[in-house]
Amino acid sequence: MQPVIEAFFDEPTNTVTYLVADPASGDAAVIDPVHDYDPASGEVDSASVDRVLASAASHGWRIVMVLETHAHADHLSGAPLIKARTGAWIGIGEHIRDVQKIFRPVFNLTDLKTDGSDFDRLFADGDRFALGELEVEVLHVPGHT
Repeated sequence: MQPVIEAFFDEPTNTVTYLVADPASGDAAVIDPVHDYDPASGEVDSASVDRVLASAASHGWRIVMVLETHAHADHLSGAPLIKARTGAWIGIGEHIRDVQKIFRPVFNLTDLKTDGSDFDRLFADGDRFALGELEVEVLHVPGHT
């Protein structure tokens, strides 16, 4: 069985969000979701998240997880919004703790936790988990990919 993959290009940030679904079970994951931000006004908008959720709903898919491939300095993450709307868990590579330890003093983020506890699951290279009937393997690929 092959996953169904849908890409959502976000022009303002030049990034791509992916919706990946297991057609057998209807379980789906969102990868690197964008939460829209207008720097001129300082306002956020959920249009990008809404598009992904609407697509999943139109196919009858249940979003069960949100996966972050890295810490996003190029856009705000829509993961917390998706979690709030769907109950999905959020996962990221375990090296996020190292990134958080660097970002905290650089950006004076005194309220930033550095233990990875803002995420529901931290992955190590080689970890495996299920998306419905699909098996996913985690690959540690350092850098912004």
